[in-house]
Amino acid sequence: MARLSAYMSAAGERALPDEVIEKTKQHTLDTIAAMISGSQLLAGQFALRFARAQRGEPIATVAASNILCNPIEAAFANAMLAHSDETDDSHAPSQSHPGCSIVPAALAASECFGIDGARFLRSVALGYDVGTRMTMSIGRPGFQTENHMSTHSVANVFGSTAAAACAAAMNSQKMRWVLGYAAQEASGTKAWQRDTDHIQKAFLFAGMGARSGVTAVMLVQAGATGVDDFFSGADNFLSVFGSDTQAGILTEKLGERYEVTRTNIKKWTVGSPIQAPMDALVNLQNKHPFTPAQVQQVVVRVASSEGALVGNREMPDICMQHLIAVMLLDKTISFTAAHDKPRMQDPVVLRERAKVRLVRDRDLERLLPSRVSIVEVTLLDGTKLTERVDAVRGTAQNPMPRDEVVAKARDLMAPVLGAAATTSLIEKILSLESVKNIREIRPLLQRT
Repeated sequence: MARLSAYMSAAGERALPDEVIEKTKQHTLDTIAAMISGSQLLAGQFALRFARAQRGEPIATVAASNILCNPIEAAFANAMLAHSDETDDSHAPSQSHPGCSIVPAALAASECFGIDGARFLRSVALGYDVGTRMTMSIGRPGFQTENHMSTHSVANVFGSTAAAACAAAMNSQKMRWVLGYAAQEASGTKAWQRDTDHIQKAFLFAGMGARSGVTAVMLVQAGATGVDDFFSGADNFLSVFGSDTQAGILTEKLGERYEVTRTNIKKWTVGSPIQAPMDALVNLQNKHPFTPAQVQQVVVRVASSEGALVGNREMPDICMQHLIAVMLLDKTISFTAAHDKPRMQDPVVLRERAKVRLVRDRDLERLLPSRVSIVEVTLLDGTKLTERVDAVRGTAQNPMPRDEVVAKARDLMAPVLGAAATTSLIEKILSLESVKNIREIRPLLQRT
């Protein structure tokens, strides 16, 4: 606790390596793009209605709207927007989606305390470092499977708390207390996998963590005290949440290994287990062009547990069979196509979908958290085309360059904000270190 709290209290003034600054800006842009595009979806529309009804004091911005409200509601609404979809980033080692919660929490707190862009970037980077290390320390991959708890919510409440606390320039003692409040608010179960409207999932993955993180900071900022060390002693956080805890991971390589650089940006706006099969199919089409009419069968192999999440699901953006069919027809997966639910009943799509067989592969299960996929396309003439993807486009092992991240963000934001406003917002985010007050980006985030 002494090492972690001291590191956190100094983070706002500590210069980041150039590579980390660039990655943090890219993940901020990617998350804001998810917030803007999320305004078109069910969970995002709910979040905007909720924020409008609960708006309170006009301090912080709610994206893709004209709403200003208090920082807690703004963090909550923007986080719900950011995970209204399967668009936001993910961190495989911690089994979490950091950006959708951390960036909204940092944004709300930064507006509240009027900090500059450089400190905002440091706050976001700190959130990634702290939140991800929490779930990595309390059970490794078995945490979510064995305990039936949600890694996504636990990582994000701590990440959001750290980011907001950095924006608030809290000292080491206050960092100790704020982590205790985060620990008390950590909760969530795997039941999110049964949510078909994506509203409760958006709450669990994003809204709850951002709201709780900013709340923890506001409590301590207002004078609340607490337990000095929530990671040791009777009933401490690690002993309660984990059966195979490794407390050293909480501070392992802090200042050397920045977790934002190990976080994935999705190439496709679909569920994570579908990313590798999309890459594989595109690779095959590029190497050996074929038409849907030439295809007899497509066999998709993914890890067993991943297949359970995406097999014949009701929602188009997390239904493997449907999206493979759309990829065969469109040669790509656009945001619009990934969310076109009526198209799931289109006879043309259904004809291609009937060719798709999903295999839940135990051998690939052993490779998790690496989401490896093997796609085999059999053509009518008997030709078999096979492609294995070990490093998905956009992962830390196969990152997208800035121009691809920008292109994705532009496609997501332009339909909502317009082309000119989108360009201005992208330019502002990519030059955040020169922003004197984070409130400068408010007019670019909003629409009337």
